Amino acid sequence: MQALEGLKVLDLATVFAGPGAARHLADVGADVIKVEAPGGDGTRRMTWFPPEGGDSYAWKSVARNKRCIELDLKSDTGRDALLRLARHADVLIENGRPGTIERLGIGPEVLFAENRGLVVLRISGFGQTGPYAGKAGFATIAEAMSGFAAINGEPDGAPLVPPVALTDEVTALVGAFAVMVALRHRDHSGQGQVIDANLLESMVQMMGPLPSAAAHLGYDQPRLGSGIPYSVPRGTFRCADGRWVAVSTSAESVATRVMALVGAADDPRFATFAGRVEHRDEVTTLVADWIAARTSSEVIAAFESAQAAIGPVLTMGELLVDAHVREREVFWEVDGVVMPGPIARLSETPGEIREPGRPLGADTATVLRSLSENDAWPDRLSTT
Repeated sequence: MQALEGLKVLDLATVFAGPGAARHLADVGADVIKVEAPGGDGTRRMTWFPPEGGDSYAWKSVARNKRCIELDLKSDTGRDALLRLARHADVLIENGRPGTIERLGIGPEVLFAENRGLVVLRISGFGQTGPYAGKAGFATIAEAMSGFAAINGEPDGAPLVPPVALTDEVTALVGAFAVMVALRHRDHSGQGQVIDANLLESMVQMMGPLPSAAAHLGYDQPRLGSGIPYSVPRGTFRCADGRWVAVSTSAESVATRVMALVGAADDPRFATFAGRVEHRDEVTTLVADWIAARTSSEVIAAFESAQAAIGPVLTMGELLVDAHVREREVFWEVDGVVMPGPIARLSETPGEIREPGRPLGADTATVLRSLSENDAWPDRLSTT
């Protein structure tokens, strides 16, 4: 039995953040019914596709372990079916702009009238209130407005946003965590609640002490490439064979060993965090030159012998065949599709991937027939 077996989730969200939260719940046993508008979720047509055609790899991953039904929530029939499902659900997830589900007649007040114990996760760009509430919100915009992009990039270069949907993935985890907190409360009180999660504030949480430094010290972190202000050396370095490695010295003992390795053990300027930060350029050049004179295998072997932190910069193709990753089964193959496995490993109730994202409307008929006949949440086994 999986940890969330018996938990019933309605996933009305689109793209990555909301559906990602539902996916995390589904991986550990929740019965998730994915509700799509006529024509299907746009994620089916986004990113890369199998050679044989069909839905995208993004869809197969984010919609895994879910049943898929097609409902027109703008129609009375679709709205009524959704409310009947909500009557028996534990969680409903949506990510329309604030006010969207209210206009459809399925806002929180309507939902709670059907089911007072329902947990409603609402994911938006900027939250349900405030001047930006109605603003279109995507990961890129949150990364720009959260302070994240401003510190990414080379010192004299443009601010950079990440080349993956980082904010969506972070917010998916925020949403899944908040759902579990709300369910804990519901189990004690019987009362559901609305969770207001958003992309901007999820990224702000990633900024660590920088808000405090700005508020109290007037400090705005500059762009330092791969560096960070308080730990030097840190970053990526090119080896003699053209391969790249990443180095971090965020512990004083590690930094001491790296300085000894590159021949600077006796230089008092580099003996402390403060000294290395003050002489950032000299330290970085020293390490870069030492690494550039050796092959990647020589550099990694020397760092590991010195018990210093280092790792190769791997492409995704290299990661797929990495010995550690393969032994740990980081990636799973399900119905011929390779994707990351469940995000955490539970010793007693491990997650699983039963199947990749299903075809559009694959479960509409069986779910609605069961709902019509029994006025109950349809048994997952009856639709597989």
